[in-house]
Amino acid sequence: MLERSRARGWALQVLYVWESRGITTPLETLGQFERERRIRPTVRPYLRRLVELVEMHRHTLDAEIAQGLTNWRLERLSAIDRNILRLAAAELRHAPDVPPKVTLKEALRLADRYGTTESPRFVNGVLDALMRAGNPENGGAES
Repeated sequence: MLERSRARGWALQVLYVWESRGITTPLETLGQFERERRIRPTVRPYLRRLVELVEMHRHTLDAEIAQGLTNWRLERLSAIDRNILRLAAAELRHAPDVPPKVTLKEALRLADRYGTTESPRFVNGVLDALMRAGNPENGGAES
């Protein structure tokens, strides 16, 4: 779905700005984006859903992402990679209507577009670890 892909791109930008400024919540940052940027009306509902999921579950998502990191600390990741992982983890854990393979593909697309040359491989590895850990909330089993 093209609209959801666009929403993910906007959500990454919102989270990046929020984290860079460090003065508002992700939802407040989204409100600024909606007032200042030209975001298609068809994109806005899923964009809002993603930002809400990250804001609501950020501490849990960050803990799960940290478990999937090998020889890295979450705070040492680039803001782009960290927020791509947050968005993907939010979809994996709290959006049962999105197939995990779609989440992975979209995260890799964002990493390729906005990250470094190493980002896609890195993001893939971390998300693979999260997916292997299972998704009890959405019916996945621990492996």
